[in-house]
Amino acid sequence: MDDVKRTYREGEQTAKEAWRQSDGDESLADKLGNAGDELRKQVGNAGDQIDDATDTGKEAWRQSDGDESLADKLGNAGDELRREVTGRP
Repeated sequence: MDDVKRTYREGEQTAKEAWRQSDGDESLADKLGNAGDELRKQVGNAGDQIDDATDTGKEAWRQSDGDESLADKLGNAGDELRREVTGRP
């Protein structure tokens, strides 16, 4: 799923840059717009990576108290189901 979002962000940014350059003149506003789009893309991709990193620690955190309760088992099952459906770790 992250690859889909990353690809979408890249395509969106490329399309906007092409649109801004379509008049043959790259103004300061165009350059600022392109820089903002690049920043937005990078932040989005970084957020996806952070989200993936925190997801991998959930199961270990649930087991850290030495007792795997019903709530822990349900949480782990939900995480596993999401991984199977979305393909995300």
